[in-house]
Amino acid sequence: MLNKSPKNEISQNSALNMIGLGTVIKGDLSSDGDLRIDGKIEGKVISKSKIAMGAGAEIKGDVNARSADISGKIEGDIIISETLFLRSSAKINGNISSSKLVIESGAEFNGNCNMNSKSTGAKISD
Repeated sequence: MLNKSPKNEISQNSALNMIGLGTVIKGDLSSDGDLRIDGKIEGKVISKSKIAMGAGAEIKGDVNARSADISGKIEGDIIISETLFLRSSAKINGNISSSKLVIESGAEFNGNCNMNSKSTGAKISD
């Protein structure tokens, strides 16, 4: 069978990028793939895919992604084109724009929220 891709081939958008505990990044971060953040970032964070933040993670800057699962602290505006999960340990100081929003009991959110069905997050190329 010629010209068939192997089933275990990883697509360009499925890459997982990790910022570990104890890591500090000063500057903007952009990724086509998923981001797992357990460290600290001072700057904008942009992903064409998903962002997941651990409970000890911190971002001081705006966040823009297709979807996000937040357990840490963000000081900045958040723009998510699909679903935003704020877990019970999440602390958000900034405005949120998202199609869908799930907030667990205990999460803190200080800012304005705009929800609409139009994609407002990271532009995803085909």
